[in-house]
Amino acid sequence: MNTELKFNINGKDTSCKTYPMKRALDVIREECELTGTKEGCGEGECGACSIIIEGKLVNSCLIPAIQLNNKEIETIESLANENTLNKIQSAFLKYGGAQCGFCTPGMVMAATNLLKEYPNPNEEQIKEGLAGNICRCTGYMKIFTSVIEAIKLEGHL
Repeated sequence: MNTELKFNINGKDTSCKTYPMKRALDVIREECELTGTKEGCGEGECGACSIIIEGKLVNSCLIPAIQLNNKEIETIESLANENTLNKIQSAFLKYGGAQCGFCTPGMVMAATNLLKEYPNPNEEQIKEGLAGNICRCTGYMKIFTSVIEAIKLEGHL
């Protein structure tokens, strides 16, 4: 039986009728038509589906849709301003943090969450902040460098 859910996604009040145990990932991609959030493993191991709900980084493949109800949600689409990338996205592009691009939305969301919690993180905090995300292409150093450069753009580190 479908349930009507109401939530704010990327600053926009939204509602949809859906099965309450449908994955949040599927609601975001199918109902909201926001396809930047990716499915990697479907088991909460890779972080490609990372979103921020009420200020907390979560794997959307593990969250039932009902948990979106009356919540504020941020996806990768919330970060760019029209056609302008934010500083984290720009740094990933410039310093090679995005190669095939599949893990990139989750990595960028993890970095965004990290910098909200620690505006001037040390190396250990950066490693910990990105630890829930798997990349098969970069070897992580380009991602790490991208985050450090984004922090420098913000005037920290």
